[in-house]
Amino acid sequence: MAEHPIQGLMKTAMENLKEMVDVNTIVGEPVETPDGSVILPISRVGFGFAAGGSEFELDGKASGGGGQNGRGFPFGGGSGGGVSITPVAFLVVNSKGVRSVPLEGPTHLYERILEQVPKLVERLQQAFQANPTAGTPRTNPKGRETTNLEYDPQYEM
Repeated sequence: MAEHPIQGLMKTAMENLKEMVDVNTIVGEPVETPDGSVILPISRVGFGFAAGGSEFELDGKASGGGGQNGRGFPFGGGSGGGVSITPVAFLVVNSKGVRSVPLEGPTHLYERILEQVPKLVERLQQAFQANPTAGTPRTNPKGRETTNLEYDPQYEM
């Protein structure tokens, strides 16, 4: 069975789209900074594609000689496609390790929180060391045992 013209149209469009996007589109070319760090851009790639065609009669009858598609009707068609490339993060590789620097979304917030946890723990340890009675069980006026840094009656339950 002969290939329909729309198949050739779609095949050509898809081949051209495949040529436009390769691995270096998602993980970009590395950039080396003067301090020796290497920065890799990371992108999100999205595709859109459409193709269509029609067969039609000329002057109310099929054209003679089989036409373009062997069925006696002329063919008209078109296709289009698009690519969207959005940077989402950078990967920074240096002597301290590998670090991801997100450019969007809540991921950035969670990463910042995780970065702050060690600082919070350190501050709590310093607070306990500064107050020698901190952490010593006490009994509040309601008879509950507490180990708060400071007992403040205004926060009573």
